[in-house]
Amino acid sequence: MSTEIKAPVFPESVAEGTVATWHKQPGEACSRDELIVDIETDKVVLEVVAPADGVIEEVMKGEGDTVESGEVIGKFKEGAAGESKPAESKKEEAPKEEAPKEKVAASGDAILSPAARKLADENNVDPNSVKGTGKDGRVTKEDVQSHIDNKPAGGAAAAAPAAAMPEVNVASGERPEKRVPMTRLRASIAKRLVNAQQSAAMLTTFNEVNMGPIMEMRKQYQDSFVKRHGIKLGFMSFFTKAATEALKRFPAVNASIDGNDMVYHGYQDIGVAVSTDRGLVVPVLRDSDAMGLADIEKKIVEYGTKAKDGKLGIEDMTGGTFTITNGGIFGSLISTPILNPPQTAILGMHKIQERPMAVNGKVEIQPMMYLALSYDHRMIDGKEAVQFLVAIKEMLEDPARILLDV
Repeated sequence: MSTEIKAPVFPESVAEGTVATWHKQPGEACSRDELIVDIETDKVVLEVVAPADGVIEEVMKGEGDTVESGEVIGKFKEGAAGESKPAESKKEEAPKEEAPKEKVAASGDAILSPAARKLADENNVDPNSVKGTGKDGRVTKEDVQSHIDNKPAGGAAAAAPAAAMPEVNVASGERPEKRVPMTRLRASIAKRLVNAQQSAAMLTTFNEVNMGPIMEMRKQYQDSFVKRHGIKLGFMSFFTKAATEALKRFPAVNASIDGNDMVYHGYQDIGVAVSTDRGLVVPVLRDSDAMGLADIEKKIVEYGTKAKDGKLGIEDMTGGTFTITNGGIFGSLISTPILNPPQTAILGMHKIQERPMAVNGKVEIQPMMYLALSYDHRMIDGKEAVQFLVAIKEMLEDPARILLDV
């Protein structure tokens, strides 16, 4: 019995999506609930799974095609696993006849599924360096992903870009280029960032914070914290709690602009920017005021894992009244973060750098971090922005202030 494979029903805020990867091709058997295709929207990647044991009968929308909510993208034949063998056999014979075109029959060349080849190209992975676990040694998408996850930094990583374009003769003086279509998610991010700069009166104020007290606290209580909560105590939880307390004192920083209205939020939902291969995403820590340091750390790790696996849902990234972004993990010393509309402010963390500082009339080496607060001047006055950043600085340099609310 044939059934239609349909794109998922998109949330109201998502108009359409793009077929990212077909994990199964026509004639390939699959099990019930096995992933068969990824649909990428401008916010998340949605997965479509097999409705039952059977075989992919027809693909109607190829990779890169635009699809609407609930649109038919293929056909699935239930209970046809046994019938898929002739199709698979035919599929295996085709590459042998077209070996020069597909480059799969040449000696030493790996045989890749379309999804695996696409993932390898996107990550500059040499297919011949991946061990295939599929039929007849075929390299699957899972093999490529496993290779990427386990690839050591250094020599192997440095050699990958050269392997991505094996046909380029550098000695001949050619200057290779590679054109890759922008993903829907990255295009959406670009549009939002440009819109934020064009529509908001964005300004950035800076300050610096001595991270010594927090670093000493982490050193003193790290083992006990891990033993009790099963997770390490990081810096982000301190910044989240400090920002939460500061937002209570300066409601305008926690507000948003809706047309000609200013919306003040009586709660603190803090977005934490997470970098992924597909682009920057901002999952939200809801009601951060009610969360302890351990709760924040666990939620951030959970979001980080989901982001890496492409499992973040619309509900994870919807809303947010304030955002924190940490460029310091990449080595950034100072930057001006761009607003995350419709929010009116964003806090930028940076690299902890030891610098000579004047302390009680003497020069001492202190672990310092620059803080940047970008804000919408239409909503927030300079005085409020500066005082908000100073409040965060004071709480981080004396963490007891967070507990005592002073």
